[in-house]
Amino acid sequence: MRVFLDSNIPMYVAGAEHANREPARRVLMQVRRGELDACSSTEVLQEILYRYTSIGRRDLAREVYDLFVEICPVVLSVTLAETDRARDIVCQTTGISARDAIHAAVMLNHDVEWIATFDKGFDQVSGIRRFKMR
Repeated sequence: MRVFLDSNIPMYVAGAEHANREPARRVLMQVRRGELDACSSTEVLQEILYRYTSIGRRDLAREVYDLFVEICPVVLSVTLAETDRARDIVCQTTGISARDAIHAAVMLNHDVEWIATFDKGFDQVSGIRRFKMR
């Protein structure tokens, strides 16, 4: 089973103490140890860069980006096929953001059913299941 890693996973790990920090850290450790087959996307990397530059933390932008790509080197591209599918998801699904629709489209176009995320909007997308983090 391949699991798509959402941007909130590395960002919770890098952030301040939070209830989601430890479950996110455990997921990344499972990936690092080879216990979990993971992928992500160029949109996730863009979200990491955007978040840290928007709060003036370019140092963290580089650090989180580089560590995430090291842990999860399978990074899927976002193409017109994904944005077209994301458009359909946004228009047909309530409760999902445009960014999350992009992630869902990437997943669906690459036959990835599972996502490690804390975002509940994915629960509304047919064909996507949230990975249970312990």
